[in-house]
Amino acid sequence: MKKVSLITVFCLALSCTPQIATQSSANPASVEVSFVLNRQSGSSSNQYAVWIEDSRGNLVKTIFATRYTANGGWERRAQSIPLWVSKSGLSGMARREIDAFTGATPRTGTQNYRWDGTDKNGNRLAAGEYRVFLEATLRGENRVLYSAPVTLGSGSGSPVEAEVMAQYFGTGTSERNMIENVKVVYRR
Repeated sequence: MKKVSLITVFCLALSCTPQIATQSSANPASVEVSFVLNRQSGSSSNQYAVWIEDSRGNLVKTIFATRYTANGGWERRAQSIPLWVSKSGLSGMARREIDAFTGATPRTGTQNYRWDGTDKNGNRLAAGEYRVFLEATLRGENRVLYSAPVTLGSGSGSPVEAEVMAQYFGTGTSERNMIENVKVVYRR
C-alpha cells in the first residue's frame, strides 16, 4: 500500500499544489509566503502568481500561479498577471511543467506557500540574495506587485521577517483589499 501524506490529501481537497520544503543540515533554508486573499466578484480579477528570482532578476522558480492565467487566460486577457507571464516563459512551457505549479484560484482566506531553496528542476540553489514576488490582477488593468528580499545560506536558521514592498498599477482603488497582510519569513 502506497503512503500518502496528510498535506497531499489536504491539498487535493482544496485543489492546490502541495509545496513541501525539504530541509537538510547542509542547507536548511526555507521561505514562507502568506497573505489573505479576499476574492473579488466579476471577471478579470483574482489571478495571482508567486515566484522567486535570483539577484540578477532571473526567475528561478514559480511557486504558484492561478490555473486560469497559466492555461491560456493570459492570451484572452493580456492584463492577467503580465509581469509573471513575461518572466516565466509560459508560452514555451510544456503542459506538465505548467501543471506542476498551477491550481484553481483559492477561496477567500489565508494562503500559504513555501519555497525550499530549489530551482524549477529541484536543484538546490547557492547561498545568496533572492527576491520573492507576488503579482495579482485586482480587476482589469489594476494590479499589485509585492516583493521582498531574502538571503539564504547564512545565519543561525532562526526566522527572519522580510520587508515587503507593494507597487500598485492602474487607477482603481476599490479592489486593493484583494490581497492583504503579505508576509515573507525566511530561515537562513
